Amino acid sequence: MGTLRDNWRVILLVVLLAGSTVALFGSIGGAGDDQGIGNDTAVGASQGPTNLVYGLDLSGGTRIRAPLVGVTAEEVEFGNDSTGQVAQNVAAELQGVDATDVTARQPTQDRAATVEVTTRNVTPDDLGAALDAAGYQHGDVRDGVTEETREQTVAVISNKINQAGLSGGSAQTVSTSTGEYFVLIEVPNEQRADVLELVSQQGQVQVEAYYPVENNSTGDTEYRRQLVLEQGDFQDIGNPEQGQQGQPPNVPVVIRESEAGEFQRTMVETGVASQGGTFCTYDENPNGTQPCLLTVVDGEVVYSAGMSPGLAEDMQSGQWESNPRFILQTSNYSEAQQLAINLRAGALPAPLDIGPGGAGTSSYISPTQGENFRMNSLITGIIAVLAVSGVVFFRYGSARVAAPMVLTALSEVVILLGAAAWLGYPLDLAVIGGFIAVIGTGVDDLIIIADEVMAEGDVKSRKVFQSRFKKAFWVIGAAAATTIIAMSPLAVLSLGDLRGFAIFTILGVLVGVLVTRPAYGDILRTLLTDR
Repeated sequence: MGTLRDNWRVILLVVLLAGSTVALFGSIGGAGDDQGIGNDTAVGASQGPTNLVYGLDLSGGTRIRAPLVGVTAEEVEFGNDSTGQVAQNVAAELQGVDATDVTARQPTQDRAATVEVTTRNVTPDDLGAALDAAGYQHGDVRDGVTEETREQTVAVISNKINQAGLSGGSAQTVSTSTGEYFVLIEVPNEQRADVLELVSQQGQVQVEAYYPVENNSTGDTEYRRQLVLEQGDFQDIGNPEQGQQGQPPNVPVVIRESEAGEFQRTMVETGVASQGGTFCTYDENPNGTQPCLLTVVDGEVVYSAGMSPGLAEDMQSGQWESNPRFILQTSNYSEAQQLAINLRAGALPAPLDIGPGGAGTSSYISPTQGENFRMNSLITGIIAVLAVSGVVFFRYGSARVAAPMVLTALSEVVILLGAAAWLGYPLDLAVIGGFIAVIGTGVDDLIIIADEVMAEGDVKSRKVFQSRFKKAFWVIGAAAATTIIAMSPLAVLSLGDLRGFAIFTILGVLVGVLVTRPAYGDILRTLLTDR
């Protein structure tokens, strides 16, 4: 019983090593769940016999880092106007800007009222002048968007990635030391062009009626476009279909009951639901076509179609309203897939600045290069272990002191790998760097312990050993506290790869101070002192 009580730290180390081994190779590792920490950092997929998840550096894939397009005015005084009225009034003072590109937010407990324009070619001076012309007092006008817009954008992009079936992809907000904010998107095992196509579109889907109207004063016929459905008017989005019997690819949709009646009336009034249906020639002859339904994505007409006789008859009789289903047609199946993704994920509140001349960057790492990085990281780790082992054996010339030191340092790496597998945290080059830093600082601390307890030759008394060990432990405890304090800002702030490095360096220091260093002390006490 006394032996167990005296060596409980060693027993705890063995238990943690066993648990880490199960997390690495068993079926309960977090990597298999593909959830990660808060599901925000889970990038990549477990590969090989372990449950480890690899980031883009070690698995390959696409990384996009870009700011959001927009300018924001702070401390705006709306007066008695609603946010919708403010948006319309400000948009009217900006050339080429629609009211949907302007967002006015009422003040909250944490911030004052803001007006935000999320379109290109609008500068802070332009927005300031528009607010002045519209009669709204305001404070500073700056480049960038609000925190709410950043959060909504990340949520929509994450939803797009999930809807597209891109396993392991993620989106998050990162910031720089100068206060700039970027959206960081990482998608493993996907080509850069495909990911850019998915996230670069704002994804605003609208359905418009296109119909002729006779001008009573001139007798001429002009065509009008009328918005009839927006993104939030769809209750259910079906899976994209290839189309049968000569029909084009399409996406089946169901309209919300609250919008179905109005949509039906508009179709009849505009002539889209004419008796016998309509034949649309919008693409070939837009000024001589029968009424059409236009599918519009980000302001661009992606497909135009008339209405079948059966659907038109149901709308004429009013029966369609009780079962408000129809299809949105596209030119090809790829467009149908993208349309379904946009409808389900929603529209981005602000576009990413990744176009020509934009501040965003994108990169692609091939799976072969990622595999090479994994192999090089393994080789680097083996070299580090061999170098540490050689130095330690050369320093002490005693296997009783050096062997437990090397094994204890390696146990920290196993525990950290087990924690990464259990949490589903993606390993990248920065995290590997943190592991190597943990090995270095860990061995330094173990050398301090060995030098202190053997300062005057071999120690035989457990009481003397314990006194010297406590003195050494105070030194490494202070060093550990300094490391944790220094790394904490990097672990808390969203600074990209540096965050993973800091998290695992801190975790390694805590494991060392709380578990492995005390366990090494118990092992040394058993080997060097009389029983």
